[in-house]
Amino acid sequence: MAEYAHPETVVETSWVAEHLNDPKVRIIEVDYDPAANYDLGHIPGAVLADWRKDINDPVRRDILSRDALTAYLERAGVDPDTRIVLYGDFNNWFAAFAFWVFSYYGLRSLALMNGGRKKWISEDRPLTKEPPHPPRGHAKAGAPDPRLRVFLDDVRAALDEVRAGRRALVDVRGPKEFSGEITAPPEYPTEHAQRGGHIPGAKNIPWAQAVRDDGTFKSREELEALYRGHGVKPDQPVITYCRIGERSSHTWFVLTHLLGYPDVRNYDGSWTEWGNLVRTPIEK
Repeated sequence: MAEYAHPETVVETSWVAEHLNDPKVRIIEVDYDPAANYDLGHIPGAVLADWRKDINDPVRRDILSRDALTAYLERAGVDPDTRIVLYGDFNNWFAAFAFWVFSYYGLRSLALMNGGRKKWISEDRPLTKEPPHPPRGHAKAGAPDPRLRVFLDDVRAALDEVRAGRRALVDVRGPKEFSGEITAPPEYPTEHAQRGGHIPGAKNIPWAQAVRDDGTFKSREELEALYRGHGVKPDQPVITYCRIGERSSHTWFVLTHLLGYPDVRNYDGSWTEWGNLVRTPIEK
């Protein structure tokens, strides 16, 4: 992985297998539906992060608070010098979201396991149903980093720059979502927005174009050709979005950590916010 801008943020399944008993490494499986994944078998020693309960606020439409993340890190046995390795279902969508949230709150010793849960299982590596019981951790979440996240008003204010080509807005959903033919991805057919389409000026670069068939990331050369070929260049500020922010976190990770783009922000409100608001402009 030396070819990537920040190769330390991606580890292979073989590396994880070699560090299962390393007390300085905490493996975390991030799942949208733990009952269909973590509970049926996970990497030995891996702690669960339930995306809906552990990474999001239980009441508001928002990510978890700084204090809630600190409490989770304590439960997960994460210390200030612990290296966190995240992986999960859906080709690491939700693990990438957790990586973005952890980064937003100042955690730096982070990595994604290349290929996620799917690749670990395809290689017939060990699984267990026994949850670990790590000692209480002492890591603490820091202040939010505004350079990683944008909100509705930020995107509205950026539309003129997007139209002028001074800022890139990347819609990472599939082509049928982008065009408005469908309002939810096949994985979540009942979770719709009121309207279909995309934010004006957005470029459609589906997240899946950044990975191979086994879910591992493409080479830096392939990724640079992909994004530059769509006019998304490192000298532009970039905003990524999808439907709820998890797929766009995957693309945020690719642009930030694999390609080294200096100014990439995730709009986690995404289409479920934009596509449901009165008098918010859309394109089809």
